[in-house]
Amino acid sequence: MAEFTSYASFGQLRSQARQLESQTESLFLAYSSFSQHPPPSPTEEEIKVVKELEETLAKREDILNTLSRILDSEQVSSATKLHHLQRHKEILVEHQKEFIRLKGVVEYERQHANLLSSVRNDIDTFRSTSSSAPVDPRREADYMLNERTRIDRSNNMVDGILSQAYATREEFGRQRQVLMNIQRRVTSTASRIPGINTIIAKINTRKKRDSLIIATLLSVCILFLFFLR
Repeated sequence: MAEFTSYASFGQLRSQARQLESQTESLFLAYSSFSQHPPPSPTEEEIKVVKELEETLAKREDILNTLSRILDSEQVSSATKLHHLQRHKEILVEHQKEFIRLKGVVEYERQHANLLSSVRNDIDTFRSTSSSAPVDPRREADYMLNERTRIDRSNNMVDGILSQAYATREEFGRQRQVLMNIQRRVTSTASRIPGINTIIAKINTRKKRDSLIIATLLSVCILFLFFLR
């Protein structure tokens, strides 16, 4: 009875994890759209998407931690459950990387657009004033100094993004070690349960076969559309 309750809890939580994975991918699609012609500052919609992404990733991490505790509490862990948990953790790490990458892209495009807009405005102002009055060397020097200040700010922004990336890389290294530990547990469990390796191999073979069938159907559809044109 205890085993059934544990398995039901594991299955329910894993179903939630899959739903949140799909939700994360949809949010990525919405967030990436803000890198195209970004406004000078984040809009309410962008802030909302970022908050939803952060909350979704945090929920997924909590669920995976709960799944790990469930497996740790079992006397004999199921190799299939360990395999599923490892895959969910790998997907979470990939999505965390993608979130950081998208944040960097959106922020870079915004800073770049703001810098170009500011330079254009300053050039227009400088031309309009210089066309009706002689060029003031001090005014020109101030203009160049302001441009240098903007460049320094952009460099500082890039340095901040790089620092965040390095910190994230260290965190990924820690999570990679956790995944390796899970992999060792899967291997150890599989070696103790007769026939489990054969079952896993059959599952992988079926996945490859399904992928091949889908690829073939897509190719036929593309060729069919090509000949219709």
